[in-house]
Amino acid sequence: MLAAPLPWLRALKDTARSGLSVERASLTPLAAVRGACGVGLVIALALLIGTPQLAVSSAFGAFASGIATFQRSWRPRPVLALAASTGLAISTFVGYLLVGLPWAFILLLALWAFLAGMAWGVGPTSGVVAAFNISVMLITVHLPTSTLGALSHAGLIAAGGVVQAALILLFPVRPWGERRDTLADALAAVADYARRLRHDPMAPFDPEPLIEARSAAAVTPRQARRRPRQLHGYRAMAERFRPVLASLADPVVGGAPMVGPERDRVRELLAAAATVLDATARAIRRGERVRLPDQALDVLQVPKSGPVLSGPARRAALRLIALTDDAVEAAQEPVEVTRGGVLARVTWHVADREGRRSGFPDQPPVVDASLDGPYGPDPEEIAAEEAAARAAELARRKAAGGKHTPAAGHALARERHLHMPTLAGLVPVALRAFRRELHWKSPILRHALRVSVVVSLGYLLGRALPPAHGYWVPLTAVMVLRPDFSRTYQRGIGRAVGTLVGVAIAGTVMALAGPGSYLSAGLAVVSVGLLYLLLSTGYVIASVCTGAYVVFLLGILGADWYQTAYERAGLTALGGLLAMLSYALFPAWDTPLLRDRLGDWLAATGRYAIAVLDAFAQPAEHDPRQVREALLDTRAARQNWEQTLSRAEAEPVRQHGRLSRLSRRSASDAQSALVTMGRACMLLEAHLPSPHPSFRPDSAAADFSAALAGDISTAVTAVRRSEPVEWNAVHDALARWWEEADHPPPVALRTAELLTDALDDLAQAVAPKSASRAGSGR
Repeated sequence: MLAAPLPWLRALKDTARSGLSVERASLTPLAAVRGACGVGLVIALALLIGTPQLAVSSAFGAFASGIATFQRSWRPRPVLALAASTGLAISTFVGYLLVGLPWAFILLLALWAFLAGMAWGVGPTSGVVAAFNISVMLITVHLPTSTLGALSHAGLIAAGGVVQAALILLFPVRPWGERRDTLADALAAVADYARRLRHDPMAPFDPEPLIEARSAAAVTPRQARRRPRQLHGYRAMAERFRPVLASLADPVVGGAPMVGPERDRVRELLAAAATVLDATARAIRRGERVRLPDQALDVLQVPKSGPVLSGPARRAALRLIALTDDAVEAAQEPVEVTRGGVLARVTWHVADREGRRSGFPDQPPVVDASLDGPYGPDPEEIAAEEAAARAAELARRKAAGGKHTPAAGHALARERHLHMPTLAGLVPVALRAFRRELHWKSPILRHALRVSVVVSLGYLLGRALPPAHGYWVPLTAVMVLRPDFSRTYQRGIGRAVGTLVGVAIAGTVMALAGPGSYLSAGLAVVSVGLLYLLLSTGYVIASVCTGAYVVFLLGILGADWYQTAYERAGLTALGGLLAMLSYALFPAWDTPLLRDRLGDWLAATGRYAIAVLDAFAQPAEHDPRQVREALLDTRAARQNWEQTLSRAEAEPVRQHGRLSRLSRRSASDAQSALVTMGRACMLLEAHLPSPHPSFRPDSAAADFSAALAGDISTAVTAVRRSEPVEWNAVHDALARWWEEADHPPPVALRTAELLTDALDDLAQAVAPKSASRAGSGR
């Protein structure tokens, strides 16, 4: 495992503490009330026209649909409600047909549980909803007494989903609010990054907000037509800001010294950009007009006294000014500029069809000689600016003839979006995910097998026990089991403790009040409302509310609630223990996967570096999409590494096999090296040449890229096999590049040197112990 392997007792203590913890989270009371009203309407209707058994079935249908709508998913909430209720209705009817044949029902249960486990390969939301449907099905199949009754129960369960979906459509709570928050968080994260760069040019940046913003940007065609205007274009703009900000602040690549007027100018630009980004984020979050202070816009212009920056820093500053102008234009509506004095607010409008904005100073697309450095104009920079001006003019002309472009002058107004597959389109996605996970080392496959076996054994064990409600054993097991160790044990302990507390509270209320069917239904609705409200605060709180909800539902049936409730508490504890024991006997540890995840991250970052260097080697053949896709692969690989490392730190096992252990310090050093490597590529990305004849191919960059490709391929294998990593070809290519370079060295060469230093740090971090001792001995 890691340097100080956790014994089982310590691991159990840590997971128990996490499972019983209560987190502070933003609550959505209106959405919780709406979901509880959906459950209440269904229960009331069933009690009026049917039996208490129908009321309980319908309550579980609406309950499951409501739970689905509170999951972290960007799919429309009504679709989630309908999908959850439909799946539960089908499972209930098919399960009832086979529940009288124990072995046939066990086979069906094993198959359903296996598919629910494999659903985690599609995504966490699919896995959670599928597991929840299995658990509820174990209850609802025992409520009908005939085939016709089973059809009635299935219909009411489906109706519960319809009611929840209808309430969401009729009473929307902050439509697009989650997407607004996610996009605003991404812009705010870039703004915070700009402020930290003022004091620390090497400040780290967590790409998680940008990853979430990209996930939130995926919409269906229907959503794309209804999406608010403010959710168009800003995500791509935030992505473009980050490398420009880092390049401007970096003293090596940007060239601005750490002390002096150039650094002061850099800090002013960074602060002004952060102000603009924060104002944009605030407007998106609240759905308001963008309000910008005039001081920030004054800074984001070329000083009247002449240019302060030169070289790469000047080019980065000009791109930052252009990006800020894009931020204003992206609003596609009037932008308010606040200022002190008598006139507290002035409104500047967005571009018209000729590309002009009333009140905005006209900024020529091509930089004149007054902006050049002390050595005169840079031919390459002028060529780049001219090419950018021609591309902007071409985009303006194309946009002017389009019917979807209210502000015809900029490219952010194009109707483009990331596509989210519909439910029907999700079927081939799920099949591909299943095929991808069908190998023995897959944690998803091992989880699916574990769930299938444990649920089947739990059902047999429940039937063998004296209580009449033994299905609570497999129900708890399927709800507790997760693909990783920490979440399984956290949920097992949280479920047992929360259920005991919930049953105790609800039992006390029932004993003191002695409510009838209607009052019990009302108390059940209150419990489910609290569950929806507090669902994000922790699993133990959710278990408390769920336990109380079930006790009050049993009161609707008029059963001996006290006996059944306390039986449920004991059977729940047994199911949680069975789930935790099954993971210990058939685990899917993340610790042995650390080197594989690190190798995946290295390979993805290497492809990113090669794509950026190839843009300098062959500017005419450069495809920006290659760089973008390589960057996205790098982020995904980093995210997988961080998640695997986080889970491995909680596991009570060591590294198995002949591979050298990756200690905690080694993992941290390797992560820092790869983050630095990605940062170097990002700095160079801010200076990519355009496909213009004036940009000549760089043979030295091509040589370095080829050497890097060969060494990366070898190094990835070495990292996976715990072998020494060497970068001989990279060092030789860098030395040749330095010999051929002019003075001052180009941006690509300075970035290549930063990249090589990061590769050396990585080699030292992942070196086997024997190699490390030999190196230290020399």
